Amino acid sequence: MKIVLTHAYFIYEDVKEQEIMRPYPTLGLLYISAFLKDQQKDVTLIDSTFSTISDWQQQILSENPEIIAFYTNLMTKVEVLQQLQFLKKELPKTTFVVGGPDVTYNQENYLNTGFDIAVIGEGEQTMLELVDALENKGDLTAVPGISFLKDGNLHENEARVKIKDLPSLPFPDRSAIPFEKYLSVWKEHHGKRTANISTQRGCPYTCKWCSTAVYGQSYRRNDPKRVVDEIFHLKEDFGVEALWFVDDVFTVSHKWLGNLHAEFAKQNLTIPFEIITRAERLNETVLSQLKDMGCFRIWIGAESGSQRIIDKMDRRVTLETVQEMMQLTRKFGMEAGTFIMVGYPGETHEDITATMDHIEKCNPDLLTITRAYPIKGTALYTEIENEITVKPDWNTSTDRDIRFKLPYSDAYYENAIRYLVNGWQAHKNKSLKNKVKSKAAYQMMRVAK
Repeated sequence: MKIVLTHAYFIYEDVKEQEIMRPYPTLGLLYISAFLKDQQKDVTLIDSTFSTISDWQQQILSENPEIIAFYTNLMTKVEVLQQLQFLKKELPKTTFVVGGPDVTYNQENYLNTGFDIAVIGEGEQTMLELVDALENKGDLTAVPGISFLKDGNLHENEARVKIKDLPSLPFPDRSAIPFEKYLSVWKEHHGKRTANISTQRGCPYTCKWCSTAVYGQSYRRNDPKRVVDEIFHLKEDFGVEALWFVDDVFTVSHKWLGNLHAEFAKQNLTIPFEIITRAERLNETVLSQLKDMGCFRIWIGAESGSQRIIDKMDRRVTLETVQEMMQLTRKFGMEAGTFIMVGYPGETHEDITATMDHIEKCNPDLLTITRAYPIKGTALYTEIENEITVKPDWNTSTDRDIRFKLPYSDAYYENAIRYLVNGWQAHKNKSLKNKVKSKAAYQMMRVAK
């Protein structure tokens, strides 16, 4: 049975990404491809990132697959739905499968748009059993981790048990995609052939705005030796020069990190890399180990400069700890980046000005600011569900487009972002121009209240 794995992200349709050019392949599909190939399945991964839509469509049609499995997320959902309609007309006998973080809490919506089967959670074992069932015309109700429509109603099978033995999984099937193109783009725009790598599944924390739809609130980690083996594989087989560890909280386990540090030393390995973690999971020993292994940048979340809002988010960290660890990260010679969210329920004007003070104390090298939006399935969504004021058509929008009751206007929050970004740049670069822009945005905030 011929299987095609794909997604529908096209970098040349993404104006913002063309400005920064930091593309990474979809690791979930690469893991599934490798897993299915290990089981002798006839699988082709068609990567859309650097294709035109028409070229990608022709690639899929030329395979004439019996199964097409899409990965989707908030960013790609609308394009996936559009391409589904085209492909269903051209391949009426094909079974269409969908999986990814946006699917778990929107199963019925995806199935009603034309997908035949939804994969919930991790995809490796589920896809294997699903392919076996379809090949043998078996009972789909016996496959854990999927859902489908039965007599017009949603039928959801029992949940799939999460994979505990991560080292048993093969390395992601990077040879199945134009991986060299990703690395060349990184080299051209950022100076190093950079790849993404995963060592962890699940996150044990309960931040209300964060989705754990695929891997859940578990904590499963790859063996340090296995991680180092994969890094050498990337270096030797693909010429990778730097890494982005995609794990939610890279330093959650100090014991694991110590073992990884020891394995790096044993194998005489250093490689530039960046990570995301939490402030309270850092200390001088951890920072020293990270620096020694090659870490050059640490992203440390705070999301707000108001302790009251941080507590409402269930972040379980203090502002003082965030500020201290960001300053300490820079003292160790690594860049410190942070994330800020505006428009969280209950946030006031005073909370946003407190966030400006927090940013100045942290003095991050990099800053990402977004407006809060409720992802279905999160505690935040549950909290504001009855206060949603704008909920666009599901087929043509994403959760980013949802609006809920807030004390200020949209213009207020747009100017709040300008106020914070320009204030950060003014403080960081001693820029009079940015200081003026920040003050102007602040005045517009007050007008837009």
